[in-house]
Amino acid sequence: MADVEGLRRRWSRALAGARGAGGGPDPSPYADRLLARWQEPQRRYHTLAHLTAVLDHVDTLAEYAADPDVVRLAAWFHDAVYFPDRSENEERSARLAERALPEAGVPADRTAEVARLVRLTVTHDPAADDRDGQVLCDADLAILAAPPSAYAAYTAAVRAEYHFVPNDAFRNGRAAILRQLLELPRLFRTPYGQREWEPTARYNLSAELELLTG
Repeated sequence: MADVEGLRRRWSRALAGARGAGGGPDPSPYADRLLARWQEPQRRYHTLAHLTAVLDHVDTLAEYAADPDVVRLAAWFHDAVYFPDRSENEERSARLAERALPEAGVPADRTAEVARLVRLTVTHDPAADDRDGQVLCDADLAILAAPPSAYAAYTAAVRAEYHFVPNDAFRNGRAAILRQLLELPRLFRTPYGQREWEPTARYNLSAELELLTG
């Protein structure tokens, strides 16, 4: 079970850090609305557990970020809108951030950066000098380096989210994604991610691809 109260506290700290000295309205209603989105019934992998994991990974990688609290807010919003049968989830999530964060007291430049980071999760391809983008993308992809049982649970949850896709079509589509990932020169961009996650992630992806393709 996710620690909902702990997540509310984490939201309040990140929001306060991004607001700076300006302050703003009570953060609780914003947290509650986001938490409700992350608990919608169509979700199997993109749940509060995923949100918590990404926030944990951002904390691990925070030393590499230019603005860790902005990255944390981007983690909150990056899958805030999520419907498995739609392709515009990241864009809609970014637009949600652009509406909500100014109202919550976040300055315009930091709001724009949160939205940019959310949109970056479409490709997970940050520039070499994009420190915040590298941290968010590595945190989001860290599940690929999970231990075998956790990785198996992740793949099962992804399949459950796409339950409406026929088996053959899902296997072919998933295999294509795995091949694309394995062809990348690097899955992770931060030094920590390259050192701690890259080898295990490549092993997991290769094993899943072999299982899918027989």
